[in-house]
Amino acid sequence: MQPRINANVAPGVYHAMLGLENYINQSGLEVPLLHLIRMRASQINGCAYCIDMHWKDARTLGETEQRLYGLDAWRESPYYTDRERAALAWTEAVTLIADGHVPDEVYEEVRPHFTEKELADLTLAVVSINGWNRLAIASRTEPGKYQPAPGVHELKKTA
Repeated sequence: MQPRINANVAPGVYHAMLGLENYINQSGLEVPLLHLIRMRASQINGCAYCIDMHWKDARTLGETEQRLYGLDAWRESPYYTDRERAALAWTEAVTLIADGHVPDEVYEEVRPHFTEKELADLTLAVVSINGWNRLAIASRTEPGKYQPAPGVHELKKTA
């Protein structure tokens, strides 16, 4: 597929999105958790570029292949924490918002695992990756070329 949109023609778009990413990355949410939710939303949205990017970033942080391969079946996989499960359920509900909005039962599932601020930050992280997915898909960003920058992902690894 041929790329459609050159990011250089509207650098403000990407600058604005990077501002969201900077906030999210400094929010205090665990970086490995952020990669899991970014990958899960990207799987749902079918964004090959973002799946490739966040898989590579997660592996750079030491995430196991087993957990990454099992992500699309996280409900049946035993290797995710309760906090991760709650975040993944929230990610799916916010990503699939057209399927009945965000159900109260999902909100009740996530609340014991996140403070109010963390839930607001988690929600913004889901909104952000959904935005990135749409930009990458619309512009036909080519997957496979992304390489993690050395040292970039040495942010807070755990809460």
